[in-house]
Amino acid sequence: TEGNHIERELMLVKVRAAGKDRDEMKRLADIFRGRILDVTDRSYTIELTGPGEKLDAFLQAIEPGAILETVRTGASGIGRGERILRV
Repeated sequence: TEGNHIERELMLVKVRAAGKDRDEMKRLADIFRGRILDVTDRSYTIELTGPGEKLDAFLQAIEPGAILETVRTGASGIGRGERILRV
């Protein structure tokens, strides 16, 4: 976490998406540049990648009762520029 680096995390989140909530969930996925991977009559499964703060903001933007399931990879990172990690 020190120095100039790129950090990303992957999250899959299954959300309630029925009736009037359906359009709102799609709108939020679009705003956060998420991809809808699975669609049922009552839910969407959305994939999001980015810094942890972005994923946290997405979860906070959704009504807590609408989140059915969520999984996250944890952060992966790499240094910017010429610096490399030697093992």
